[in-house]
Amino acid sequence: MSKFLIVGLGNIGNEYADTRHNIGFNVVDTLANQLKVNFTLEKLAMYANGTYKGKQIHIIKPTTYMNLSGKAIKYWAEFLKIDLENVLVILDDLALPFGTLRLKSKGSDAGHNGLRSIQTELQTQNYPRLRFGIGDNFQKGKQVNFVLGKWSVEEQKKLEDRILLACEMTLSFCFAGINNTMNSYNNK
Repeated sequence: MSKFLIVGLGNIGNEYADTRHNIGFNVVDTLANQLKVNFTLEKLAMYANGTYKGKQIHIIKPTTYMNLSGKAIKYWAEFLKIDLENVLVILDDLALPFGTLRLKSKGSDAGHNGLRSIQTELQTQNYPRLRFGIGDNFQKGKQVNFVLGKWSVEEQKKLEDRILLACEMTLSFCFAGINNTMNSYNNK
């Protein structure tokens, strides 16, 4: 049975709940609900696992905070013996308009502290990531407040549909592969 590690990036703690930076957590929470599995606190992460169309799906939400996400991913990928091409990292992205979803097989950290940590720990940029656009609607010098801020009323109206689409893309990644999923979804 093929194994996959799905990683939602975010920060633990109530003060970060439902912020733009925690969209990775929101997506994997919804995915876990769809798979009817629950998270338990394990080493470096909240962990859940289930199956989808004969694929073993392991899901983590690192408890290391965003800037040290790489430690959790490295541990779990090695512990579960999952190749990096079967690890999918789901994260927020300022460079994409709100709700835009882009699956990529590799890439730079683009200034994202979570990706920087992952790249440092894994010693490569070659791992799949699903970038969830949060937009860049903030004044100069206010990036941190925007990223760690709550969704606007307008964003909240569209958020659930975009999270569901991110889950659909994640399951497609596991079942149909990255290339088929990119071809099918990257322009939706």
